[in-house]
Amino acid sequence: MRLDDDARRRFGEYFAARHIVVRRTAYLLCGDWHWADDLTQSTFIKVAAGWHRIRDAQLLDAYVRTCLVRTFLADTRRSWRRRERSYADVPDGAVGGEGAESSASRMVFAAALQQLPPRQRTTIVCRYYQGLDVAETAAVLGCSEGTVKSQTAKALSALRERLSAGLKEESCQN
Repeated sequence: MRLDDDARRRFGEYFAARHIVVRRTAYLLCGDWHWADDLTQSTFIKVAAGWHRIRDAQLLDAYVRTCLVRTFLADTRRSWRRRERSYADVPDGAVGGEGAESSASRMVFAAALQQLPPRQRTTIVCRYYQGLDVAETAAVLGCSEGTVKSQTAKALSALRERLSAGLKEESCQN
């Protein structure tokens, strides 16, 4: 269905206001800026296709979040996505100056987050980055609240383990 001029204008305004937030969330989910761009684009294509069905503007962010999460999870199931991907190496030392320690901490956390399985990573992003409660996260993922709780618990345990191992390794190097 084609959008009329008013709907196209409203979609354009929404896109301009929210695409950076959606892209950041996509990056947290996948850990790769190029993939995050693809996820963001696919998400907004789906939103544009369903724009005429949206009645309540207050629920628009929830709809976009659900589209993004489901696009990410569907993408992780594709066989070509499971192949080995190369990443640029993280620099050996943090750049000096103010904020270097927090930047290094964010990099360590981002690396630990990327080691989680996709559904666990998604629950962490929904619960703690997006600020959703268990019921909202379950609705986004299309699963039960118990599944969200168990996935969150497993993810937090794995993150604690990886982060404490990373801190021990860092202290041994110094």
